[in-house]
Amino acid sequence: MFAIPEQFSNATKANFESQFAIFSSLTAKAFEGMEKLVELNLTAAKASLEESSITTRQLLAAKDPQEFFSLSAAQAQPNAEKAMSYSRQVAAIAAGTQAEFTKAAEAQIAETNRKVITLVDEVTKNAPAGSENVVAAIKATIGNANAGYEQLTKTTKQAVEAMETNVNAAVTQFSQAVPKAAKK
Repeated sequence: MFAIPEQFSNATKANFESQFAIFSSLTAKAFEGMEKLVELNLTAAKASLEESSITTRQLLAAKDPQEFFSLSAAQAQPNAEKAMSYSRQVAAIAAGTQAEFTKAAEAQIAETNRKVITLVDEVTKNAPAGSENVVAAIKATIGNANAGYEQLTKTTKQAVEAMETNVNAAVTQFSQAVPKAAKK
């Protein structure tokens, strides 16, 4: 007689545990991404300080303004290439973290959907006669929500791919422009 409330209680508990697990997983992935970013920034800062020290010594040792400006111009392309490399690495870290988030979220949503459908099937087995229309409406609503989520996921993936393509195109154009500007 009390099977339905017990089923809802068990489903709620399982859903809470599942959400906690996904939150823990996403938090771990976020920390991994931040850890990679901090490591990249520390490495870049250390390299930048060392290179700045070397460049400063070279510039101070210049014998005339022509040599000074020649040394300054020679640094433009390597610095731009390093900046582009840094940008690519940051983008790779962000893309990797976003991919992990997406994968974890998709797995969680699929599992939750499976549990909801199972619960609806279990509850509707004991539904009174004449409630077939309500059951069909509930199942249709779940199906529509799933279809909407799938469309949102596809659109989000397309947007991320478009953004990555645009960033790569900008990086390529900038990389090609720097040598030309350095020669002038």
